Amino acid sequence: MNAPPPLRQVTLEDKYALERGAVYLSAIQALVRLPMLQRDRDARAGLDTAGFVSGYRGSPLGGLDVALARARPHLERHRIRFQPGVNEDLAATAVWGTQQVGLFPGARHDGVLAMWYGKAPGADRSGDVFRHGNAAGAARHGGVLLVTGDDPAARSTTVADQTDHLYKALGIPVLAPASVQDILDLGLHGFALSRYSGCWIALKCVADVVESSAVAAIDPGRPAIALPDDFAMPAGGLSIRYPDWMLEAEARLKQHKLYAAVAYARANALVRVTLDGPRARLGVAAAGKAYADLRQALVMLGIDEAAARDMGLRILKVDMPWPLEPDAVRRFAAGLEEILVVEEKRPLVEEQMKEQLYHRPDGARPRIVGKRADAGQWEPDPEWVIPPTGELSPAIVARALARRLLRFHPAEALRARLAALEAPAPAPAAAGGPRPPWFCSGCPHNTSTRVPEGSRATAGIGCHSMAVWMDRNTSTWTHMGGEGVPWIGQAPYTETRHIFANLGDGTYFHSGHLAVRAAVAAKVPITYKILFTDAVAMTGGQPVDGELSVPAVTRQMAAEGVGRIAVASDEPGKYAGADLAPGTTVHHRDALDRVQRELRDWSIARGAVSVLVYDQTCAAEKRRRRKRGAYPDPARRAFINTMVCEGCGDCSAQSNCLSIEPVETELGVKRRINQSSCNKDYSCLKGFCPSFVTVEGGTLRRGRAAAGAAADWPALPEPAQAALDAPYALLVTGIGGTGVVTIGALLGMAAHLEGKGASVLDVTGLAQKGGAVTSHVRFAARPGEIHAARIGDGEADAVLACDLVVANGADARSRMRAGRTRLVGNSAVAPTADFTLKQAIACTAEALEADLTGLLGAERVAFVPAARLAAALLGDAIATNLFMLGFAYQRGLVPVGA
Repeated sequence: MNAPPPLRQVTLEDKYALERGAVYLSAIQALVRLPMLQRDRDARAGLDTAGFVSGYRGSPLGGLDVALARARPHLERHRIRFQPGVNEDLAATAVWGTQQVGLFPGARHDGVLAMWYGKAPGADRSGDVFRHGNAAGAARHGGVLLVTGDDPAARSTTVADQTDHLYKALGIPVLAPASVQDILDLGLHGFALSRYSGCWIALKCVADVVESSAVAAIDPGRPAIALPDDFAMPAGGLSIRYPDWMLEAEARLKQHKLYAAVAYARANALVRVTLDGPRARLGVAAAGKAYADLRQALVMLGIDEAAARDMGLRILKVDMPWPLEPDAVRRFAAGLEEILVVEEKRPLVEEQMKEQLYHRPDGARPRIVGKRADAGQWEPDPEWVIPPTGELSPAIVARALARRLLRFHPAEALRARLAALEAPAPAPAAAGGPRPPWFCSGCPHNTSTRVPEGSRATAGIGCHSMAVWMDRNTSTWTHMGGEGVPWIGQAPYTETRHIFANLGDGTYFHSGHLAVRAAVAAKVPITYKILFTDAVAMTGGQPVDGELSVPAVTRQMAAEGVGRIAVASDEPGKYAGADLAPGTTVHHRDALDRVQRELRDWSIARGAVSVLVYDQTCAAEKRRRRKRGAYPDPARRAFINTMVCEGCGDCSAQSNCLSIEPVETELGVKRRINQSSCNKDYSCLKGFCPSFVTVEGGTLRRGRAAAGAAADWPALPEPAQAALDAPYALLVTGIGGTGVVTIGALLGMAAHLEGKGASVLDVTGLAQKGGAVTSHVRFAARPGEIHAARIGDGEADAVLACDLVVANGADARSRMRAGRTRLVGNSAVAPTADFTLKQAIACTAEALEADLTGLLGAERVAFVPAARLAAALLGDAIATNLFMLGFAYQRGLVPVGA
């Protein structure tokens, strides 16, 4: 056997320190590296610059602040300051300030490059600041990049969003990266474009791009940047200035700065043809993630570049979708009979193309098809070519492209591919059901979101919003900072006399305290429950970006005019002598129902606002701190004696806890406590049940693997690996927090070490709360052969089913195809939230295995009791999934040396 080629020499610091070469990094890490690369370019150009980064967390950019904090030494070495914002618009205002440094005496640098980050709702919130800052402009050696996370599928937002049109309305040019490499390249173009044009620049990061990882190239000369030679710069230039009166700033933006941006796009080919043929008849234009979907759609249709040319196909990659550079569009359109514009959500490029090509001097113009084919924009009964709703996928693009191509090239092979794409999706699974996100084991919200009988509550942004789909009489939500305010408009017109409004401490600090102020001013009877968990848990357990404490909240609420304040805690004794607002009462959380009734009655009687501060540390954060030795770990564990348990489920009703799991016995389904996930909240003990046993001072017994036993195991043969003649797709399905993302990271790095191409897309949403998580892993012989990160319909070559419930869901099943997909599954099934709600087992391993076997065939599936085998050695969920990875590797389903 030939020796494998040597592995690439890699360190984990490469992503921030390697000066030239290939690195494996996530898109989030690319955003961290981006301002460092710009600082390096400035230094080579002889500029003395500094950098500033601010923004607000939120998926799909949820981990950026954590990554920035971890990279602080690298940032500081590049003179880049990371200052998280209290909220998005204040962060944007601070960014605006960086461009004003050179307007006053005392500037220590030639300029400050600045980067703002936030999700789409944060961009909406910051529109006023963006409008002012963009009108004022960027500094000549500064530059502003607005990194915006778009979530078209509404996986982590309450409204499916799109920011292109917001930025168009504000006069802010938009760059749309299609890959991790594009984030680096277009990000550097963004800083250069901002400096040249004086505009602030938006970097639109769609979830599928910014939540992916891939191999990217670092090169000091990449990208090569050219300044326009065909744009007449007005007197005084386009950079920020002072004084600068409003109408002068407007004229400079609309008559010069945006035209300078278009000139920059022309000089740097930010709109360019990437595939052409001698007799092109059909053109396809796409920007950002849609371009990656388009390239993957060609793969799904079996169309390589040579075939595309023979079919008369021409492709336009649009890196700057607004404002759209017209010369490139006209060259692209020359000789075409039809143009298909592929865009997610509402059209932007399509409308500009129609305007630019309508008045062609030669009178000839191609037919333009985008969202609709023949009807006008607002005509009734639309037949959508590319739908404006939901999430764009390669399969949607492939179907649309095939239908248009068949008008020009009626090939039977293409017709057969289209028929396969239009075939019905796999039948829904008979077994299983969704794995909805749920409060973590021991989560404070299991208790804090309860309301007294006869009351109702409203939700807002944060983990507590999940109470909406639990049995908590909680309904509706608002944008961040509007919690409870809809009641101001409802209260005068309803027989309901009072409501509760849940408000997380992170949201309170962000802007929610203003909602309380509004309710006080309106004199409405409402009780705010400020849920103080000491962590912004929904996006990863970050601290609040500033100083916040329970005593400070009570004093601030009193200063706002709240007349009745109470504190409930699992440790009320710690408030003895605390500097609480005068009149604040302190209670144990066991008295929550009584205290809420008292506050409700007080608010109704006085027509006023009351506040309950519920103080209990986030369970997930407790777990993290305990692992670091930074939080007390009680030497007490609760167990259920299954011989005594009657299976009544009162422990689940009391605790709402996913760590209480079913166990099959000779006498029926009983309960047990999963000790590996239990966070020692002890709410389950509050029921009247004799089956509970508590152990004081004991520790869990580890696995029983005999010392040295591994040395006696026979050597496992190396499996045959896929040749990677074509890209290979592996789908990993599992439960949030159990190592699915870790598996993707291991595989991506393994491919990088072997010099192969890899991309990893982690679809998480609310997976941190025990919901479904999938990792889409693609491998190729070379990085350039991978296009879309997401695995399309029927494209999975293999599935690693760490959780059979998620693998049997509609989304995962749609990626599988009989005759192509092979599957390895963990036959141990973790219960879903249905067990907590309905006190019944929703599905069994046997039923789930039968459905997957029926879909793929018995010869293409294998199931292994990974949880039981891994528990004997290591004993936690991550070990189970790593065991599954090893099993899949031995089955030849992993085409790298994992």
